[in-house]
Amino acid sequence: MGRIKEISRKSAHRRKRNPVVYLICEGTETEIRYFKRFRSRGCHIDIIPIPSQYKAADRLVQKVRATMGTNPYYPDEGDVIWCVFDRDENSDAALQKAKQVAMKEGYRLAYSNPSFELWFLLHFVNQSAEITDCEGVIRMLKQPGRLEQYKKNNDVYDQLEPLQKDAIERARQRIQTLEIEHIEVISRKSNPVTTVADLVEYLNSKR
Repeated sequence: MGRIKEISRKSAHRRKRNPVVYLICEGTETEIRYFKRFRSRGCHIDIIPIPSQYKAADRLVQKVRATMGTNPYYPDEGDVIWCVFDRDENSDAALQKAKQVAMKEGYRLAYSNPSFELWFLLHFVNQSAEITDCEGVIRMLKQPGRLEQYKKNNDVYDQLEPLQKDAIERARQRIQTLEIEHIEVISRKSNPVTTVADLVEYLNSKR
């Protein structure tokens, strides 16, 4: 596959363009439907599902450039790459490798343990007890007064948006607790945790 066209501002005289936020997502339904709702006039969001062979966290981050193909990438003009992924079956070694590569390449990570749906759940409850897997998160998410009819292909943005500030605060509180306990966020031990709040705040800042 081709490489990202990483072009310096000095290389060409172009009319001003809005920055692009590239979201490299392992999910094919939930994440894509949700993040599409953040698109705005001030920032273009390009959501790129990753090929199945790259779903391991370390391979996802290592193969960002191949996944993006020939999409133009101008980091000096505000373009940013976010990798959105869950714990899944990743080992701690794979998760740490993903973090190291991301730091080296300047990518940002939106990590959820055990699954992306934890971000949705935090809109309704301050979850600090461990949840076994994605199915467990969804069962909690479908409890009365929450997203009772939830399915992965549903667009739930409008239901969640009024509660978004609460979810951000709960996500940040959990990360602070992990830091106090000296538990690595990008690891299996951090369950439950999500850094999707960082991505949501970033996208909100571009509106």
